[in-house]
Amino acid sequence: MQDVTITVIDREGVAHALEAPTDMNLNLMEVCKMYELPVEGTCGGMAMCASCQCYVVSDHKLNEMSYDEEAMLSEAFNVEENSRLGCQIPITPDLNGLEVKLAPES
Repeated sequence: MQDVTITVIDREGVAHALEAPTDMNLNLMEVCKMYELPVEGTCGGMAMCASCQCYVVSDHKLNEMSYDEEAMLSEAFNVEENSRLGCQIPITPDLNGLEVKLAPES
């Protein structure tokens, strides 16, 4: 089992270093919820609500956006060029050191 460290900056600007396992098929939204960060995930990770929107701060290469994620972000509030849905970012070994910032609540 290999864990990665991901830094999540909450809406108050506080950075949280989260340890996330890479062998449990988790996504970033689920990891944030495990650490009780204020991420809703209302749709359960189906890219249908944008309540787990975050801004990717580091220059990590992420998986390509799916059509569903792109469509959801096109309708969401506070979308930036580096916006992604946390539920669509699977936890993999190459995410070690990833830094994201939670988007404001809409």
